[in-house]
Amino acid sequence: MKILIADDSRVMRQIVTRTLRQAGYEGHDLVEAENGKELYDTAMAQKPDLVLSDWNMPEMNGLEALKAVRAGGLTMPFGFVTTEGTPEMRKMAEDAGALFLITKPFTAESFKEMLDPILG
Repeated sequence: MKILIADDSRVMRQIVTRTLRQAGYEGHDLVEAENGKELYDTAMAQKPDLVLSDWNMPEMNGLEALKAVRAGGLTMPFGFVTTEGTPEMRKMAEDAGALFLITKPFTAESFKEMLDPILG
């Protein structure tokens, strides 16, 4: 399974990767993107099985990237890993087609809770 991790912070991408492993999701092909435009380009080219995206990124934010990916015809599970989780943001994410929003700081348990139904 290919998982695309998008965050403008290299350290945060590493933390997400480590947390995925701690949650028991090692062995997947992990691909990274540094901003929303790169998320879009990588998703369209590599068609990942899951996208984990930050909300606030340069070039194109996570919500814009999600909308662009959906407009491009891709339907893979998409979720946000972000510092902000207001009810309004959750509603915007859901309306755009996101399956979940995990707020930072997160734990391996919070990843398992959201990802087990998707990754099994």
